[in-house]
Amino acid sequence: MDRLPLLKQRSLIGLPTAIALVVANMIGTGVFTSLGFQLKDFHSPFIILMVWLLGGVFALCGALSYAELAGTIPRSGGEYHFLGRIYHPALGFMAGMVSLAAGFSAPTALAAMAFGKYFQGIFPSIQPQMSSVLLVTLVTVFHLISIRISGLFQSVITVIKIALIAAFLIMGFCLGKRHEPISFLASPNTLQAIFSPSFAIALMFAMFSYSGWNAAVYISEEIRSPEKNVGKALLLGTLIVTLLYVLLNSVFLLTTPLASLEGQLDVGRIASEYMFGSFGGLLISGLICLSIVASVSAMTWAGPRVSSTMGKDHQRLRWLALRSSTDIPWAATLFQYVLVILLLLTASFEAILIYAEFALVTCCLLTSFGVIVLRKSRPDLPRPFRCWAYPLPPLLFCAISMFTLFYSVFKKPWESLASLATLLILVIVYFIIQKFQGETDEKSQRK
Repeated sequence: MDRLPLLKQRSLIGLPTAIALVVANMIGTGVFTSLGFQLKDFHSPFIILMVWLLGGVFALCGALSYAELAGTIPRSGGEYHFLGRIYHPALGFMAGMVSLAAGFSAPTALAAMAFGKYFQGIFPSIQPQMSSVLLVTLVTVFHLISIRISGLFQSVITVIKIALIAAFLIMGFCLGKRHEPISFLASPNTLQAIFSPSFAIALMFAMFSYSGWNAAVYISEEIRSPEKNVGKALLLGTLIVTLLYVLLNSVFLLTTPLASLEGQLDVGRIASEYMFGSFGGLLISGLICLSIVASVSAMTWAGPRVSSTMGKDHQRLRWLALRSSTDIPWAATLFQYVLVILLLLTASFEAILIYAEFALVTCCLLTSFGVIVLRKSRPDLPRPFRCWAYPLPPLLFCAISMFTLFYSVFKKPWESLASLATLLILVIVYFIIQKFQGETDEKSQRK
């Protein structure tokens, strides 16, 4: 038998690891940092929890849509593969570049920034930027060693992370003290607040926290029986994380004065100090650091698979497809590492988040709507997994996406318009590359 099939067979991962990858991609920076920014505009616990519940509905609808696409047109690459097949290769190229920069590099940088902030809470003498860079470097080296080792590491650290979060929740609900009275009931102006630009921005922070629900589609070729297990991994992982997110934010709101959390990045540390004292704050900060390590690891694993797939399809990017003897996309992994380091050294947390999330939501919107397009254009394709309650999930996903995109332009115009301009430029770049590629091929044929 050929060596390559044997190698791929050995490197295939099962459903538990795929679920672990989804959970690890989602639980990282956002849930431990977003609440402080959301409280700038809303001090209503009801509205805050509505934001997180709606974010979970958004992710679940997206997971159902992606699960159908992953079974219908299976291949690693995520939005790059889906948009290129459903609409046009130009949109696939755009989505692939967005996934590389905004989908993985930016969230990895944000997670590393949060790690640096929490780590400084434990060791005040260590600069956050230094520990952020060191974390990304070590995780990248680890993922250059072996796919099987990466999968084992991801599964173990994700199980530890969920266990630690569960312990934090139990202690928070049982031992945490309320420092001010709060109500989770709706107020008379709740409906008006929900249909406001501020709510859209708060939802965008939550949607960033749920980013990663589509992680399994990026490595579908490395999962056993992808037509069945990719969809299961997306759905189960998303449901687990939605439950954890709502409970975590409930604990934060119940145990910590809202004024102490408002505008703060390290809300997990602040909440744990109110609950357990200074020593407890240090302990929880350490656990959160471990949680963020799992998230950085998951994005370092999944991201290069997108750019590697692009490298196979575009001659100008062929170097991204280079793989080691153990089938690791080392060139794409190192390329993502360089992008992450550049972001760590040059940009701020909030600016990166809004810019990246606008581009990601746009690509996910087009992908989810692609379920409807593909049902109409290619009804003959086999669909091992069919979206439940079709067409409600993709339509609801698109509606929530359009709501956040529309209002984000009014609330954060510079970041949003810069992200939109980037998407248009990437489409133009695709056609420029194709033109030069066509001229090069024509010259080669003449010779």
